[in-house]
Amino acid sequence: MLELKDVCFTIRKDGTEVNLVDRVSLKVPKGHFMAIVGPSGCGKTTLLKTIAGLNPESAGGLYWDGRNLSEDGDFLPSEIGYVPQFSIAYDPLTVDESVEAATRLRVRCRNTTELDHRIDKVLEETGLSAIADRPVKVLSGGQKRRLGLAMELVSDPKILLCDEVTSGLDPRSEREIVRLLHDLSRKDGRIVLSVTHSLAHLELYDSILVLHEGTLAFHGPPEKLTHYFSVKDSEEVYPRLATQTAERWQSSWQKHGPSYYKMLEHNRELLISSGSLHLPADQPPAQERSAPEPENEGEKETAPPPASAATTLPMPGFFSQFSTLLSRRWRIFFRDRAQVALQLAILICFPILVTLFSDKAAGNIRRFSDTRQTDLSVEIQEQQNVRADQAKVGSAVSGIIMFQVVLLALMGSNNSAREIAGERPIYEKERFAGLRPSAYLASKVAFLACLVIAQSLWMAYFVNFFGQFRGDFMYHAGFLLLINASMTAICLAISAMMRTAEQASLMSIYLVGFQLPLSGSVLALPESIDAFTRPFISAYWAWSGSVESLQTQVHDAVKSVIDTSLTARTSCYYTLAAHVAVGLIIAWAGARRPQWD
Repeated sequence: MLELKDVCFTIRKDGTEVNLVDRVSLKVPKGHFMAIVGPSGCGKTTLLKTIAGLNPESAGGLYWDGRNLSEDGDFLPSEIGYVPQFSIAYDPLTVDESVEAATRLRVRCRNTTELDHRIDKVLEETGLSAIADRPVKVLSGGQKRRLGLAMELVSDPKILLCDEVTSGLDPRSEREIVRLLHDLSRKDGRIVLSVTHSLAHLELYDSILVLHEGTLAFHGPPEKLTHYFSVKDSEEVYPRLATQTAERWQSSWQKHGPSYYKMLEHNRELLISSGSLHLPADQPPAQERSAPEPENEGEKETAPPPASAATTLPMPGFFSQFSTLLSRRWRIFFRDRAQVALQLAILICFPILVTLFSDKAAGNIRRFSDTRQTDLSVEIQEQQNVRADQAKVGSAVSGIIMFQVVLLALMGSNNSAREIAGERPIYEKERFAGLRPSAYLASKVAFLACLVIAQSLWMAYFVNFFGQFRGDFMYHAGFLLLINASMTAICLAISAMMRTAEQASLMSIYLVGFQLPLSGSVLALPESIDAFTRPFISAYWAWSGSVESLQTQVHDAVKSVIDTSLTARTSCYYTLAAHVAVGLIIAWAGARRPQWD
């Protein structure tokens, strides 16, 4: 049994506390199908999220099988399923692949046979077997709702919470979904709570809960709804609610509620006696447990373990979730033709852009003569020639190195700016279902690491093939790898902290845009500003380290045309490595922080 006792959820608005859920009390027995209805903004979704544990109750208590969820621990991931209004599947995957990934992330199957059996079972239950090979992106609204249900049913949840799963559907699809939810509530004593704005198909529900401004105005049999509100049609209920304050409706319900609960108990007994409702064998058929209360205040009773604990499914381990996520990410990547084309275009075009300027950096730098010239004009001409060569080659080499650095910073931004923010709703839903943030972030790092290595090494070797790097090539390649890795990690952190992909992309673009001017490689910044900004500019450290890896003559040529002081190679390596570490730490913090809409 699910029981709520005077549950409140309070927020602070304009300096005052507002109860979005106000002292709601109710009992929902197993095998029950309940609709939560009410006008827009009355607190339906807020109540559902409070039951799910997404909104911590501000007062009151929630009990599940006699267990106080506030004190004894929340629902186990396998005990509860939550179906949000938005799609929780990736468009490039098929129906079967989506359900398979959900199963691998939520249930530890002993072998492939058990996995296939569980997948086939939920596909058949939700009527998706015939379209199992169809991509998610071509599904209709009703089919996507069925898929969302299927992805929750893989763990056999004992309580299923559905948030507006019928919104936006045509009348036929809406009735099919409501009928499906009704049938799911009749199996294994599963409780199904469905938030809906629609007052159609009420006859399929066991009870209707009406909310008004966060308070409970009615909870009883659907056939008694119009009688209680003294209206002729259910569509008149919402206008009727507006005629009285929430406090008056709450007071009225407290007076008349017990008689309607007796009707619900009577209807339940009829369902059980007729065989329409099947309860688990270990559950009492007509009476369910409520929250245990010791007889004496000083006496403690040991409550029996909940029946659901015996059937709790084991969660998959870290490496199982990691491999599932990584495999799914590569599958999505290769099926997104636009993304693959963009990556290939970047991989091919960016190095070609750099090589267009490589000839300018290949020029010779004349040396000063070992013998002193007797003719002053000849000596002056010689100095001018050397300085001209240094200016030409030094500026070209410095520019090409910074060009590579900025392009790889742009690649890093493109790699990860939308990686987490773009799929945040799906991630939050999977995390609610038991996904480890560590496994999720590790899969992202592994995927992005492959892109970083391929992009950086290809850039280094391609440019070196057409115009040899005039210094220690391995050091230069290492710095290119680190600038890409640091920018990828930092933009991944931005993606993890932002609420939307658009915000993350915009912040990442700004970050890359400021790399060149703040690096000081083009124009030296004032010392007071430079000392503050330099530690945070990844482009400077990659550029400076690469310049320090040049041959002595070329290095001197570069230094002759820049005003910015350079830093030792080792310091550049450590600083870029620190940027990578800081980015990953912030990404970890962002991945752990709940951002459920």
